[in-house]
Amino acid sequence: MDINIDKLNEYAAVENLRDGRKITIRAIRPMDKQELLKGFHRLSSESIYFRLFTFKKDLTEPELERLTHIDFKDDVGLVVWTEEDGKENLIGGGRYNIFRRQPLVSAEVAFSVVDDYHGKGIASLVLKHLAAIGRKQGVNEFYATVLPRNRAMLRVFEKSGLPSTVNQTRDEVEVHMQLNQQGDY
Repeated sequence: MDINIDKLNEYAAVENLRDGRKITIRAIRPMDKQELLKGFHRLSSESIYFRLFTFKKDLTEPELERLTHIDFKDDVGLVVWTEEDGKENLIGGGRYNIFRRQPLVSAEVAFSVVDDYHGKGIASLVLKHLAAIGRKQGVNEFYATVLPRNRAMLRVFEKSGLPSTVNQTRDEVEVHMQLNQQGDY
């Protein structure tokens, strides 16, 4: 992947899903607020709970602002678009937030995919792009907290090929993925 670290806000790539459908993965933009909200409304209550660890029916204007106005230095956000019925729709995305720079650069990573597109490889593709960007930015490790019932997300991390350590309690699973080596990603 050719990544210009100084122009991450212009990042875009086209990928194919497992079913052959084309998607565009690109940097989130401030103008994506309404489409992000539409995508949020297409999530099931279980998908919202898996992502936020709480039930929520809507996103507030400050939340939409925070999600779409990012610096692409400490925060990197990608959205996934595809054509549905002749119109481009936002169907998912992922992001990371750098939360520690010493002794290594660590970033928390998270994903969300509209339910109709679960199981098609979207989170895996977004993880691949985030890992490539993260490496270019000097990120050494991705960290994620996942509910034990969210087996699909745990499989995405497991199948990524990234060297990982997993710590599980009754309530959550902590996954640490090393970006130092290329792996499959």
